[in-house]
Formats: sequence, C-alpha cells, structure tokens
Amino acid sequence: MAKTKTKALPLSPAEIVGRLSALYGRPVWRPHEDAMTELVLTILSQNTSDTNSGRAFMRLHSRFPTWKEMMAAAPEEIEAEIRVGGLAPTKSGRIKGILEEVWRRTASFDLSFLGAMSLAEAKAWLRSLPGVGPKTAACVLMFALGRPALPVDTHVQRVSQRLGLVPAKTGAAEAHDLLEAMLSPEEVYPFHVSLINHGRGLCKAQRPLCAECPLNDRCPAAPVYLGKKRVKRIA
Repeated sequence: MAKTKTKALPLSPAEIVGRLSALYGRPVWRPHEDAMTELVLTILSQNTSDTNSGRAFMRLHSRFPTWKEMMAAAPEEIEAEIRVGGLAPTKSGRIKGILEEVWRRTASFDLSFLGAMSLAEAKAWLRSLPGVGPKTAACVLMFALGRPALPVDTHVQRVSQRLGLVPAKTGAAEAHDLLEAMLSPEEVYPFHVSLINHGRGLCKAQRPLCAECPLNDRCPAAPVYLGKKRVKRIA
C-alpha cells in the first residue's frame, strides 16, 4: 500500500520569529514615546525609502521647529521641504491636515493619551485623522507607544502570504486584523521586524532565495520557487 505524504504544518508565529532571530537577531522593542513625530514620519515614509523619508523629516523639522509653526505653514512651504521624500503635494496636505485636526480635538500635539485607551479605541482615533490608514495607525501605536498593534507593510504581507498565514488574495487592511489576532502582545514587535528583515533579505518579491531560507522546510511557497530553479538548471 502506497504511503501518503503528510503535509507539513505551517510554522507558528513564535517558530517563525525564533528561526529568523537566529539569522537576523532578536528584535528588541524600545518605544520612543513621541507619537506625533512617529505619525509625521510614517506619512513621509509612504512609497519611499527610510533614507529619503528621514531626510525629508529633518528638513521639515529644521524649517519648522515646533508643531504649531508647521501647522501654521502654507502647504507649499511644507511641500518644498519634503520634496526629497516623494509625493510631496499629497504628503504636505496630509501633514497639515493632521496637525490641524489634532490641535482642534486636543488643543495640543501630545498623543500620549492614546496609551490609556483600549487598543481598538486608539486605532479608531488615529484612523479618523485625514490620510491615516491601518498601517500608519499601527506604526504610531507600536513604535511610539509600545502598544501591540501590528503594521503590515509590503514585506510583512508578502512573507505572511508565502508562509500560509493569510490567504494569497488578502488585502492589507484585512491582513492587519488576521495577523494581529494570531500574535500574543509580546510577539507583535519581533514578528513585524523579523518579517521586514526577511522580506528585504531573502524572501524578496522577485526571485526569493528559498534555498538559503531557514523556513523553507515548512513554507508552502518554497517548493514552487525551488522547483522552478531546478527546472531552470536542468534545462
């Protein structure tokens, strides 16, 4: 009687982080507690590199040292300082709109009160600001305030889909909820950083380096890419 091949169980988030930590190091969560800076930085980081968004933020902060000065600036003045980061016309309007709305609601730019809200309430408050979606809200809560909110960027989404954690056609907004529900609070930050490192390092969008991947024995996508490579070498 022929033996049936047992399908390997998918890796758990804890197993994924454990294996990737051996390759990239275990991420250490150190929230910096400046939520407004994180919010503006995350807006600037959209569709550009960390280097360019950092340069844009430094130019913006140098020109407008306080949030109130930045809020009072004309959109074209903000746009001129952040042009290096790309999409300056869109981002300048979002930044000014966010500052004006935060000031209207709270008469300050201190967002530390979000740390005392439930996670769902804090997400909803941030997402009600102009131009703030689930990823931006999660970045503010996780990086600044140490809340277990999971940002899902292109790397996290791609690696998660290849590992079978979320269905292939899952949208980014739905992926936030699905992945976050799988994680314990202490797993959120290392999972996020580990998957970003892996997406940049081995699990690339084009030509992933599956043969070098420490997850390949339990990754549903690995046989597809490894198979293609074998066919190419034989041909």
